[in-house]
Amino acid sequence: MRRYVIILNEFEKDRIGRDKMNYLVNLGTWNSVFAVPCSVVDQNLKLAGSVQLKVLLWALRHAGEPFEAQDVANALGIDRADVSDALVYWQEAGLFSPDAPKPSASAAPEAPSCGAAQAAGTKAAEPSPAGKRRVLSRPQKPDSEFVAKRMEESTEIACLMQSAQQVLGRLISSGDSATLLMIHDDFGLPSDVIVMLLQYAVSIGKANMRYIEKTAMNWADEEINTYERAEEKLRQLTERRQAWGKVEQAIGISHRAPSAKEETFADTWVNRWQFSGEMIREAYDRAVDATGKFSMSYINRILERWKEEKITTVLQAEQEKMERTALRRKKKDNSFSQDMEEFERSGVFDNFDRK
Repeated sequence: MRRYVIILNEFEKDRIGRDKMNYLVNLGTWNSVFAVPCSVVDQNLKLAGSVQLKVLLWALRHAGEPFEAQDVANALGIDRADVSDALVYWQEAGLFSPDAPKPSASAAPEAPSCGAAQAAGTKAAEPSPAGKRRVLSRPQKPDSEFVAKRMEESTEIACLMQSAQQVLGRLISSGDSATLLMIHDDFGLPSDVIVMLLQYAVSIGKANMRYIEKTAMNWADEEINTYERAEEKLRQLTERRQAWGKVEQAIGISHRAPSAKEETFADTWVNRWQFSGEMIREAYDRAVDATGKFSMSYINRILERWKEEKITTVLQAEQEKMERTALRRKKKDNSFSQDMEEFERSGVFDNFDRK
């Protein structure tokens, strides 16, 4: 019996010791955390790139502490221009704002909005003198430091970079920023015209800087340097693409991007010569019957002849075909008759008469 009492006393001592012990939940790394807004995941995670997310996490970790783009660049080992682009992106997303002092009464006037800055850029663009069309060569792109400096100095340039990110739906790299600045400063296209070009490139699935730069150079050569001229150019480009769509539908080929020559043919047939899909199909059928293959050049010759002869309907084309067939048959018969007459005059049948 004494043995059991001793065991119970030991249990009692152990329980009393546990009652007096201090407990601490071991969270490990969770002891030091910071909040990430839900909007980052709900609205921006799909569009944000790795650089943007790194910059955001660093900024949230140092919330309440003023910092500059160079501080983030040094901490993350990222180019300063890319950090600036990322900060602008999150500023546009409404997550934070730059810690700038309020301007004094003697300070410079408030910078205009992006829309006003772009409009001012359009007014500044002046066409070249009549008869003097310049042909651009590709200049050297500015480096990231120069781009950052231009963005700090010019509201229009800063707004251009912001608008480009919104239109393209992604963070633009330092190389992209350099290309856009080159298009603006060296090619002479104002910011609103550049934004229109970006919107068009996105709409046709060619939102890459190589296509944008090449197209911008062509626009500069053609002096597409005002909103009105850009609007007219885009209308022409849209009509060309729609014309190719009508040719695809008429011929029954699978959808694909046309070559420059094919797009020119389609624009000529549909927009200039005003041929219907039925007429294009008829020309296609005749080209295949004649050559055994799809030939845009052969179709073009048929349609060009119909245009000269003012043939605008399939019925007229069928009538013209029958007349041409009858004419060829008549010429063939006449040719055969002439050959027989010459053959008879040659005296070949004289020996048959003597026998």
